[in-house]
Amino acid sequence: MSSEDLDTNVNAGSDPAPEREAIPFRRPPNRRRFTMRYTIIDPQGSISFVGPCQGLKALVAACAQDSPRTAEDLLAAAGEYDSDLRDSVLNGLHVFDEHNLPGNYAAIHAALQGQGDEAGTSPVFRVVDDVTRQASLQPVKAGLVLFNLKQKRIVQIQNTYADIEREDRGRVRKKGRVTGRYYDYRLPPDWQVLP
Repeated sequence: MSSEDLDTNVNAGSDPAPEREAIPFRRPPNRRRFTMRYTIIDPQGSISFVGPCQGLKALVAACAQDSPRTAEDLLAAAGEYDSDLRDSVLNGLHVFDEHNLPGNYAAIHAALQGQGDEAGTSPVFRVVDDVTRQASLQPVKAGLVLFNLKQKRIVQIQNTYADIEREDRGRVRKKGRVTGRYYDYRLPPDWQVLP
């Protein structure tokens, strides 16, 4: 028996676990996202929606930009940091406006009543009456944060995700994916964060 044969036999017998191909981790496409309710109050009224928790930092950073006056201004500014958040909420508002006429809110009432335990499926809506007002004040999963643009207040009614910082840094998201870019923000002194 040659030394090569001996090395082959020894090496083959000494490795009890054969080498396996590494399988990369992939998140399932249907995984549930960690979500919370956001309600934005501006001089024209209020809108409310359920969105991913990472949208919180983008909305706070948007408040730091020239004090947005309307919900649409806030969402446009937040879109620089998270384009999906902006697009999904603005598209949801268009759907709300198509299906709900002044004085006839049966469509949004039915949608809010039908959500049951799946609060993460709540539609984007304008606060137009007592039913929508109550829904806009209901925390979802990680909580509820109000952005009062009139009084320059961010009110954390319930927030189990992360405390809002007056100065912070976030990652830019485009089309639902994290990019390699970062943004920094600093809330002006006239903005209050409660509690």
